[in-house]
Amino acid sequence: MVERRVAVVIEHDGGTRLALAEALRRSGFSVQAAASGAEGLGSVRKHNPDIVVIDSGLPDFDGFEASRRIRTFSDAYVIMVSGRTDEADALMAFEAGADDYLTKPVRPRELRARARAMFRRPRSIRYDGAGHHSSPAPSGTGRAQASPADRFDFVHRGLNLHEGTRRVVIDGAPVALTRSQFDILLVLMENGRTVQTKADLVRRLRNEPYSTDSFVSAGEERAVEVQLSSLRKRLGDSSRRPRWVETVHGVGYRMTP
Repeated sequence: MVERRVAVVIEHDGGTRLALAEALRRSGFSVQAAASGAEGLGSVRKHNPDIVVIDSGLPDFDGFEASRRIRTFSDAYVIMVSGRTDEADALMAFEAGADDYLTKPVRPRELRARARAMFRRPRSIRYDGAGHHSSPAPSGTGRAQASPADRFDFVHRGLNLHEGTRRVVIDGAPVALTRSQFDILLVLMENGRTVQTKADLVRRLRNEPYSTDSFVSAGEERAVEVQLSSLRKRLGDSSRRPRWVETVHGVGYRMTP
């Protein structure tokens, strides 16, 4: 018998909580529901879920703090839901360790689609006690030729990336990235000066092949745009004078020369 995946829904509004839980049950999840941050954290610790859906506006502490706390002990996929559409809120969610951000009212079909996409991506990130993403010690844009103990898959202007251990180092110092930030950076470094559109990045986050022409919503493209902004912040990069990630206006993104 195949073991069912587990989801935890942390949402203060009863009607929304029921709707989110039902959408996930229809996708085959065993769902645990909680109405507060404290109750939700306890449920995550107890049930070790595969995915957690968190409301940004909880009664005891907000969803951003809940996500940060979850990231100190769990590698579950985290989707933040919010009634606010401000870019700043989405950035805060990603900085707190969320893998995705959805605005209310959440459409059940979209929630299920986002959840399916997440499970096509690696889940090999560990978390330290401070809530930072970490990996086992590893090993122009291009394959690095270093010693086996310190080999990186891609190196570009002091930015080093190792795909297998999901490790990023800048000028010798490790950088903590969320799962989505790492995946976006990996795609960009793989392709160097070839421009990646927002739709290209969305499809890669879904783990779809380049040849696909599947539908990409405006919301998904906007989420990638916010993720890119968050990635730049983590790297200490500038959109105006980029060291690594360059915006090609009206087209997409690529690595700098």
